[in-house]
Amino acid sequence: MKIFKIFPAFLALLLLFSLAAPAALAQEAPRLTAQAVLLADLDSGVILYEFNGDVQRSPASLTKIMTILLTLEAVERGEVSLDDPVTAGADCRSGMRDDSSSVGIVPGETMSLRDLVYCAAVASGNDACNVIAVHVAGSIPAFVERMNARAAELGCGQTRFVDPHGLSYDDLTSARDLYRICLEALKHPAFLEICDSSSYIVPATDKRDSRQLKSSNALISGEGIYGAGYLYEGAHGIKTGYTRAAGYCLISTAQRGGMRLLAIVLGCDGPYLSNTETRYSFVDTARLYDWAFASFSPRCVLPEGRVLEMAPVLLAGEEARVGLIPRQGLTLPLPAEADDSRLELRVSLRSPVLCAPLEAGETLGEVRVYLDGRELTRAELTAAAGVPSVCAVILRYFILFSNRTA
Repeated sequence: MKIFKIFPAFLALLLLFSLAAPAALAQEAPRLTAQAVLLADLDSGVILYEFNGDVQRSPASLTKIMTILLTLEAVERGEVSLDDPVTAGADCRSGMRDDSSSVGIVPGETMSLRDLVYCAAVASGNDACNVIAVHVAGSIPAFVERMNARAAELGCGQTRFVDPHGLSYDDLTSARDLYRICLEALKHPAFLEICDSSSYIVPATDKRDSRQLKSSNALISGEGIYGAGYLYEGAHGIKTGYTRAAGYCLISTAQRGGMRLLAIVLGCDGPYLSNTETRYSFVDTARLYDWAFASFSPRCVLPEGRVLEMAPVLLAGEEARVGLIPRQGLTLPLPAEADDSRLELRVSLRSPVLCAPLEAGETLGEVRVYLDGRELTRAELTAAAGVPSVCAVILRYFILFSNRTA
């Protein structure tokens, strides 16, 4: 492994933060009421701020993000369709309390799967989640099994779901696990389209007249139940959540100045927890966004095609070498006060010796970025050009010579 100081064009990607206290890549972040926080740049994956990111907490209705993800994945596999008519069973209020959020679905009522998903996303209908679970997996327990299996596939080691809506205090996850789930969900264009809706009209069913749903996310809707006082320019989606165990929770995105951010705040203060009228999930999120947009700006730090090292290649002729380049360029949100002299690159190869033949673009190793001896991130390194083997070169010349003398 070769170690060398990073030159000014390269800066930090991702800092591994302490779990005991908040940490950030720039100047001190704002004071928050949240008990767990994660703020990330969506384009690069850089974690800009984190506090208690791996601490287990109750997610409340943020659980519904996994429910919607599994539904969209089932749609893409052709197992169900958003146009499916779905009839609610007797278990449509399973696990629900009288004061929990509901869209008033009754047993025997039929609506489309699409309408049910909007009921879950926009109005946080717990009853809609139960009906979705039965339609997608056959039963609520079978759907919950899928939720936990999918969480495990995504590397969510702190997550355990017991219902499809998040009302149970036994539902557990972490800010980092929710980040993993959201990244997967955002791969589906329909996900943010649904979760970014400020309102939705459910057509009349066989049991009820049409219903107008209004989003509980006051960052994106001024006409919802919390009014217009929390609106945030450039905010989009994703989901609110509240139970007494979870506190006030919110996952959202925001875009401004060429940056796309995702913020997760868990366990915020609010009216049902203390003597305040303020819902701090919205306030804390807005403060995070304001701080990030003021403290960071996107900068190209790893130009495409930059040769980091010339590595020797055996079986390719005397002193043959191949250039090592990153697989793609990187543009990162960086703080103005970043100190380049504390950064270093460590290049490692996939094997101690590189042997020809090599193909252009073939993965040969990786580069790790460190700050004060702590790893920040890593990226694949590939061959800048192909390198033929000596045998291939000799054979080519033999064929050419044979053709000339024939």
